[in-house]
Order: sequence, then C-alpha cells, then structure tokens
Amino acid sequence: MECNVRDTQAIRTLRARGASVLAGLFSSAFASSAGAVTMDMTAVFRPDSANPMKNAFKNTTPPGGYCKDHPEYCENGVFSIALPIRFRAIAPIAAMHDERQGAMVRVPSSWRDVSVTHEETGEVETVSMRVTGVGAAYTIKDPLPEGVWQSSWVNAPFPCQYGGVGYGHAKYYAFFWRVPADAGVCAKQAQKDIPQDLQFAYENAGFSYELITPNPLKMSTGTYRGVLNYGVGPHRDFDMGDVMLPDDDLITLNFTLNVEHTLKVDIPPGGNRVELAPLGGWQAWLAQGRKPTRLFRDQTFNIAASGRFKMKLQCSVYSGQGCGLKDSVTGRNASINTSVSLPHGLTDTGGQPVNRRLLKWAEDQIFQPGFYVDRKPGTLHFEILPSHVDDMIQSGQSRHYSGNVTVIWDSEVG
Repeated sequence: MECNVRDTQAIRTLRARGASVLAGLFSSAFASSAGAVTMDMTAVFRPDSANPMKNAFKNTTPPGGYCKDHPEYCENGVFSIALPIRFRAIAPIAAMHDERQGAMVRVPSSWRDVSVTHEETGEVETVSMRVTGVGAAYTIKDPLPEGVWQSSWVNAPFPCQYGGVGYGHAKYYAFFWRVPADAGVCAKQAQKDIPQDLQFAYENAGFSYELITPNPLKMSTGTYRGVLNYGVGPHRDFDMGDVMLPDDDLITLNFTLNVEHTLKVDIPPGGNRVELAPLGGWQAWLAQGRKPTRLFRDQTFNIAASGRFKMKLQCSVYSGQGCGLKDSVTGRNASINTSVSLPHGLTDTGGQPVNRRLLKWAEDQIFQPGFYVDRKPGTLHFEILPSHVDDMIQSGQSRHYSGNVTVIWDSEVG
C-alpha cells in the first residue's frame, strides 16, 4: 500500500472568556476627533515552544499614560494608557459642596463585555474589561490657599485606594488612584471656595485596566475585531461630576486580537510508503502455511499544534466511509481501517483522549489542544478489515494489493 500524508497548514494572522486575565497589558494608540477619542487596543497570540503551558495573548501596543512615565510606581501588574481628554471647571467650586459640585471621580470599574468577531468566519468571542485605576494632574492658574483640601491628592478618597505616588507643586499636582471592582464615587471635598477664574482643570489623564481574554487555543486562526464605547461626562461611564466637564464625550476602544496558530506534522523518512503485513512478518505463512488473521501497520509522526484542526481521508480506492486497496490482477478491493492516536494534550471536542479514532473520507474529525503541543509523537494505524484478510490470502496465489490513502491535517475548521 502506498500512503501519502498531506499536512495542510492555514497559518494566518487572526484577532482573538477564556481564562486569561491581562492587567492592562494592552495600551493604546489614539486619535481624537470632535466629540470623541478613538483608541486601538491590540494583542497577539503566538505559541511559544519554550513555554508551551502559557497560552495567553501578548500586548502589541506601546504603553502610555502614568505608568509609562513612572513605571517605578506601577508594580503588581498595573499598566495604563493615556486618555487625551481635558476636564475643566465650568463654574466655581463652593466650600463644603455637594458631592457632584466639586472634585469627584467615577469610572467603569465593573466588568463589561465586548464581542469580537472573526473577520472571515464570523465566529464570535468575548473580551471583558474593567478600569482598575485613574490618574491625572490637577492644574490651577494661581496657588490655592492653605486648607482647601483636607489631605494631599496622593491620598485617595474612599473607596479609591492609594496608587503609589503623587508629586508636583502649588499649581500642578499629578496623582493616580487605584479603583476596586464595582467601586462608586471617589470624591474630595473643598473646604474653601475655588473661584472659576482660577481655571481649575485635570490634564494628562489616564487609566489602568484589566482584561479577561478568550482562550486562544479554542479560537480559529485569523483576526477578531470589536468595539467598546465609554461615555464621558456627567452620569456617564467616566464621570467627574457636574462642574468638571470634558472636552470630548466619547471614548471608542477598537479591539484587534490576532491569533497565529501552529500546525505542523512531520512524517519520518520513508513513512509515506506503508506496507501492511502480519504480526512478525510473512515467515509463518511462507514456511508453515499458517494464514495470518491481521494485516496492519502503525506509522508514527510528530505533531505541533496550538489550535483546533480537523483530519479526514482522501482515497484512490473508496470503500464505505474509508479507503481500500485493489488487486491489480483480479480487480478485487479490500477495505482498510485508518485510525489515529494523538499525544497527550490533544483531545476531541468533548475533551476525550484520542486513541485509535477512526478517520473517514466523508466526515471530518475535529481535535483541539488543551495546551500547546510541540512536536510530540502520534500514530496512524492502518489495518485491513478482518473479513477481507482471508479472501486476500490464498495458497498458491500471488496477489498485489495497492492504493493511495491521503491523510489530511487541516487547520481550517469551519
């Protein structure tokens, strides 16, 4: 029997609630237009043979904001992006004001889902995001008198938390506050009046965040895109109260997740020609006339896979749902069972190990990795159906059965 093994690889660039939490690892490139700020959020999954158990997305955008400028103050997985929006006081801030009439911050600290869609197949995955911190620098035309604030702006008001550092001078003070999940308003109350002509404002704003990304091992190769919009202004997602108003009212986050899967199959030299034989060879039949009951061959291969793939057959001789061999003299056919055993880490779609799984030409078998499998051995099993063996082997007759069986590994899983 001749056996041709074909490996079809569809390794394209793709954009990817899997189990991976990215603590603000995405930064942003942004563009500002009238009334809106657009930020590009990008990431890539590319399997790493040096660390096959790490199956998560990697940030591919440059950092920005507070943690870019002061990374020494952003330990413990805190990352940030710049927010190119300025907030300014449109009215005086009265001493002992109500919460919304002065310096307050409320950001989208609760998880929010955004759907990302494969640009070719239409497959949909979910990215979840929440803001984990907010920072800016407050500026003022002239120094404020002593006692306007009960404490320095490095000290975050409850429920916000200390963010690492605050610095500046009488007319410029930079701060960063951490924001717990599902937090409400964090407000600092002025103890004395702040006239409007002092031009109190927030500049150099930014925020940190976390993402829960999809499991890339269960995604198709390609690019996934999605959009998440945050409103800016009173009673919206980024809310600085009724006095501190923004110069843009919308933040649009454009997500682009790229997945670059690996699928590679190596057959040892000579492995494309398979000879089916009895256990122990033909000697027992030739010397003793002991007819064999099995004709088979196991062919090993090495596979590297980071994403789903399918397997199926193509045959020069079709027999049922499998392939067959043909006797060149009589024209008789003999059916072959072709099955596959895959290494640890590769399962069927139900999560079951793959051991002698029957392959068919009319049906795709779909398999998936639990982690990146890098060049591990598997086996193709070829065996003549037992009911055909007795007919193939007749005393005093020489027959030659042959045929092509093409085994296809395909990373294009529709």
